[in-house]
Amino acid sequence: MGYRLKVIGALLALSMSASAWTYQSQEAVTTHSAQLRVGADFTKKWKNGLRLCVSEDMRFDLYNSTNGAAFSKAYTTLSLAYMPIEYFKVDAGYTLRVMGRKDWSDANEVLRHRVFMSAAAVYPTDYVKLSLRERVLCDMRTDSVNVLEKNPYNWLLRSRLSAEFIVPGKPVKPYIWCELENTLNVPEYQQKNGHQFISNVRTQAGVKWRITKLSSLDFYYRFTYGYDRDINITKKNGYIELTEERLYQHAIGVTYNLDW
Repeated sequence: MGYRLKVIGALLALSMSASAWTYQSQEAVTTHSAQLRVGADFTKKWKNGLRLCVSEDMRFDLYNSTNGAAFSKAYTTLSLAYMPIEYFKVDAGYTLRVMGRKDWSDANEVLRHRVFMSAAAVYPTDYVKLSLRERVLCDMRTDSVNVLEKNPYNWLLRSRLSAEFIVPGKPVKPYIWCELENTLNVPEYQQKNGHQFISNVRTQAGVKWRITKLSSLDFYYRFTYGYDRDINITKKNGYIELTEERLYQHAIGVTYNLDW
């Protein structure tokens, strides 16, 4: 109890202004990785604009400068989308994430839960379809965390601009998109210069290849720049330690799509 009061007192004293935050220890860690991703999407469509989708995405680190090669993550997602008008879509869903680099003896360490909702506007032309999507998501964890260091519920905003190109007479659709991810509720002592920050920048280029009337393959390359600020409050001295974590990740992947 004395340690906790000491930490709370230190945090309250520092919170007089955003510029007052100081860290007794500060370091930077940079990770480079290369991934292979495989996935499958199954979508049921109805004429009233409803779509139900079940998807699976598995990720493997072929190279990781910090942790070595290994199974990284698996995402299982269930979502429901609705198009009230031709050029506008809303959706919501749930994702179960399996974290491959955690302690498998404790399910709370391995499993993460995510809920999301989004809205997208589409502008089609003869040769390209442009879209802008705004998605709010919440990552939830059930393991034991120090609430002074981490949020059990992380709220994020993802903004994606994409372009899909139409090749007349060909069963392929090249595309490209760029996405920014912003934090929404990191604690004040974890913020960057007193503000929320961009935690991920993602770009992806690929081609969708229609192989039958109902199925297609999506081949893609994705680059991700990630940034995070990890806080540790030492029990011995009550010091606040900051680790700035940067990620440079390259990924190639393929996804099978079945729509009916």
